[in-house]
Amino acid sequence: MPRPPSALIAARLSEVSSGARITVAGLVLVRQRPGTARGVVFVTLEDETGVVNVVIWRKVFERFRRAVIAGRMLRVTGRVERQAGVTHVVAEEIEDISALLDLLADPDSPLSPSGQTG
Repeated sequence: MPRPPSALIAARLSEVSSGARITVAGLVLVRQRPGTARGVVFVTLEDETGVVNVVIWRKVFERFRRAVIAGRMLRVTGRVERQAGVTHVVAEEIEDISALLDLLADPDSPLSPSGQTG
């Protein structure tokens, strides 16, 4: 049985020191690959507490291309970086966890809001 990925929630990102290696997960809101960014891809993920900006350098993008392009929900491990008051995660590993979305929609799944016991 798949379990939700262990990840830092967006609301706690500000508590992590710059340079720390963390994992975040969320729905893909935006994918941007500006022509002026020399192959860098920017992804915005959203979890239930907020958004996380992810920077994906060209070599990492090439390695995880399918997940970055097709994933509706991603788990990203990388380093926290802060510049000019903006916090983002520089991706090192990217995993497509979109299959978990189907479990959320299944009322019999323990991941579903209606399937939770408490």
